[in-house]
Amino acid sequence: MDWKNHCVALIPCFNEAPHIGEVVSAVRAFIPQVLVIDDGSTDGTAHTAEKAGARVICCRRNIGKGRALRTGWEQAQAKGFQWVLMLDGDGQHAPSDIPEFLRCAEITGAPLVIGNRMLDTTTMPFIRRTANGWMSDRISQLVGTAVPDSQCGFRLARLDLLLRLPILTKRFEVESSMLTTFFQHRQAVEFVPIKTIYRSAKSNIRPLRDSWRWLRWRLDQRAAFRACITMRVP
Repeated sequence: MDWKNHCVALIPCFNEAPHIGEVVSAVRAFIPQVLVIDDGSTDGTAHTAEKAGARVICCRRNIGKGRALRTGWEQAQAKGFQWVLMLDGDGQHAPSDIPEFLRCAEITGAPLVIGNRMLDTTTMPFIRRTANGWMSDRISQLVGTAVPDSQCGFRLARLDLLLRLPILTKRFEVESSMLTTFFQHRQAVEFVPIKTIYRSAKSNIRPLRDSWRWLRWRLDQRAAFRACITMRVP
């Protein structure tokens, strides 16, 4: 696979000006084409990303991570890319791990490769470690196989499947939705170990509202899994 020409890095951002320039520059050492979706930032995120060499699409208001990612998928497909590498703009994903994603996709043929932070959680805040473990256990029960890290936003995926499968969630539940949808449509999912980096306890997640939204999403997914067996998408 000619990753440099067929893969684009996609970074959804909301007020990440302190880190996004460094992230974009580091990612471009592995994936030259970087697309940043500025999700209504007010702190100069777009300008900083452009200076670092990214193409930036600005949303007039905050539309949520799920919608921002879909906007990026559509733009990437329009530009002729076949794969998308997704990561966050806050510096908590190490671009040096990118080759492991590419290698895993080449060796296994899996259309979705997800980072696994749970092999070393010493730097992960307790609340996030606990919440991620609980959510991953619930997802594992839902799909019928062990899922070590369901919430990691560092992932590599085939663009055609991202746009053809019904991944319709609008906000932070998109990571879970993407994962369960691939399993539901019998698409292979692989995990690769990645570094765990936490520079601060800052998070754009709103604990009560986003937790309630995730729980409602899970109830809907459980009903969908019980109701039908979905045919494999070629």
